[in-house]
Amino acid sequence: MFDSLKERFENIFANLRGKGKLTEEDINIALREVRRALLEADVNFKVVKDVVEAIRTRATGRQVVESVTPSQLIFTIVYEELVRIMGDAPVPLAVSPKPPTVYMMVGLQGSGKTTTSVKIARRMLKGHKPLVVACDLRRPAAVDQLRVLAEKAGVPFFGPEPGERDAVAVAKKSRAFAESRLCDLIILDTAGRLQLDDELMCELEEMKSASEPTEILLVVDSMTGQEAVNVADAFNKRLGLTGVVLTKLDGDARGGPALAVRAAAGVPIKLAGCGEKTEDLELFDARRMAQRIIGMGDMEGLIEKVQSATSEADIERMTQSLKTNRFTLEDMLVQLRQIQKLGPLEKVVEMLPIPGASKALKDAEIDPKRMKQTEAIILSMTPKERRNPEIIKGGRRRRIAEGSGTSVQMVNQLLAQYEQMKGMMKTFGKMAGGRGGFKMPRGMGAFMKGRRGFFG
Repeated sequence: MFDSLKERFENIFANLRGKGKLTEEDINIALREVRRALLEADVNFKVVKDVVEAIRTRATGRQVVESVTPSQLIFTIVYEELVRIMGDAPVPLAVSPKPPTVYMMVGLQGSGKTTTSVKIARRMLKGHKPLVVACDLRRPAAVDQLRVLAEKAGVPFFGPEPGERDAVAVAKKSRAFAESRLCDLIILDTAGRLQLDDELMCELEEMKSASEPTEILLVVDSMTGQEAVNVADAFNKRLGLTGVVLTKLDGDARGGPALAVRAAAGVPIKLAGCGEKTEDLELFDARRMAQRIIGMGDMEGLIEKVQSATSEADIERMTQSLKTNRFTLEDMLVQLRQIQKLGPLEKVVEMLPIPGASKALKDAEIDPKRMKQTEAIILSMTPKERRNPEIIKGGRRRRIAEGSGTSVQMVNQLLAQYEQMKGMMKTFGKMAGGRGGFKMPRGMGAFMKGRRGFFG
């Protein structure tokens, strides 16, 4: 989402790196570029003005330390100001001390309330028993959509009786249903509109009074642009929002709402949706988001991804391979599948603290289908061939190519990449061999595998 903004910031910092001393003209040029970058990212102009003035005050009011270059100074100030406007620390969802906890999801139609309701329910399954409630009785198929998503996520569902049109009554009845099913968390998926109107607000105010929600969460589509600020402000004035959930952060929008909603409405961003799957919801962390925007990457997020993609069995397998200096194509297949679990390669590279990494990957025109083809080639081999690749000669290579729907050339490339990986793993095993009780770090295999091969 922030590719364009990140490139602009990288260029700003690059232009300052050759400066030995920061002059007023340098500051003015940098601020002009910062202002332009934020406005082009669809950040609200009032927020942009506030950020630029804050950077100007801090940059001109500091004595430049000799060990800090001008680019490092501006870099630090911009990072700290981005964190300030998005929120200094993550704000988790509140839980009522007296069950049930009630979350009321509000927002415009199409912002992703229904999907987000199920995502939150799935996220809260550990430690709670959530219930999703269909209170959107106006949009066609809204009730069925929530029911289907809830069933897929393994979450209890409550909806209206056939022909029932009173959303507030459904919200009231859901409490008794939750108690009968021992559910301690109720998530109300409310109706939305294409634009704000008084009828909608009155219904939501009545529902708020009837259900006494612990959290009133505004779901904002990150592709909304500057209008997101007006929407947040309007909902906050009528309902008293407790938090915001940003959706579609994995899209190609310019990211303005992520930078402006909290600063404009004074409401913390609590969660961020970063994909279509029900597990694609994460706690919003302004520091990690700011790091990605200015090109620092997100190593913490990358480590979390690697850990979630790596099972204990895979770790033990790789540990044994390192101990015995025996790396097979079966081990290679495990590593390949770990990489695929991390998600789109472009998103993984964005999290690396390498300036221009995303652009370099884009310019390389890497085909993600290549990973699937590689997997198909390995699966077309017999177990004996996977464990002893040296026996794969001409006739076997032709058979494997035909079985995987690829070419002999691609099979040859895979075997060459395997030899490179085998050598690297042998070297790594020797480095660790002198240390007693070597244990493969969780996710290290997937990370190492990501350094070479299979991407084109």
